[in-house]
Amino acid sequence: MDPAGLEAVLAREAKTGGREKVRAVIPVHLYGQCADMDSILGLAEAAGLFVIEDAAQAIGTDYPSVRGVRKAGAIGHCGVFSFYPTKNLGGAGDGGMVLTDDAKLAATLRTLRVHGERARYYYDVLGGNFRLDALQAAILRVKLKHLDRWQELRRERAATYDRALAEAGLVEDGSVLIPEALYRGSGIKDFHTYHQYVVRVRRRDELKEFLAGRGIGSMIYYPMPLHLQKCFAGLGYRENDFPRSEKAAREVLALPLYPELTRDQQDYVVSVLKDFYRRG
Repeated sequence: MDPAGLEAVLAREAKTGGREKVRAVIPVHLYGQCADMDSILGLAEAAGLFVIEDAAQAIGTDYPSVRGVRKAGAIGHCGVFSFYPTKNLGGAGDGGMVLTDDAKLAATLRTLRVHGERARYYYDVLGGNFRLDALQAAILRVKLKHLDRWQELRRERAATYDRALAEAGLVEDGSVLIPEALYRGSGIKDFHTYHQYVVRVRRRDELKEFLAGRGIGSMIYYPMPLHLQKCFAGLGYRENDFPRSEKAAREVLALPLYPELTRDQQDYVVSVLKDFYRRG
């Protein structure tokens, strides 16, 4: 989330008397790096808005706040995590968690997770079945012990990609834009989880097909911005309303990255990328 863009939206809301009905801000810690939370929190506080962190890809990430180092998901009013199997800390099925230090909100969340039940078979509000089952919790408790090491290995693999892509000349010639680690130099250890190693590339769709032809999996996160999704058509957004999101959706590509990825495998990925751009 761009704080300047958020500030513009809030200024427009104030000018129109609140007709846009902004009630909360949901910064997403995309791919495992925290958003600019100090700026976002300052704007939200001034406007009296609730801040919900989408920390699903950033579990364990640190943020160098002006108030001290904070963990992703523990900065705003509440933080939301996913334990989907593909996450850095994933279960064997669906699951998630909400963190908050607000006792009243915590009580509301506990009610909502069991169909809105206040006491057995007495319902105050409409909720749902949002309980994390015991089997998933047991699996996650075992995997949690390994999370710090897995994150460290991800950062090492990401640094290897950074160096190899630069040495191959793919960064200098503009073929590949590597992910920027905004807080690497801040002194914090867990500056990024690298849930995905996402580059921005020229001729993205051709490259993805080229990689697949050589046995390399890659993924587009995400091919269509939310404002252009059919389910949100009723909001009235059109193409070019969010040009940065649309440009990113045309360029981003996630390269293979996981703790067990070997240097030989990474070298192969980079060599295939170099081969693609050499062919012109």
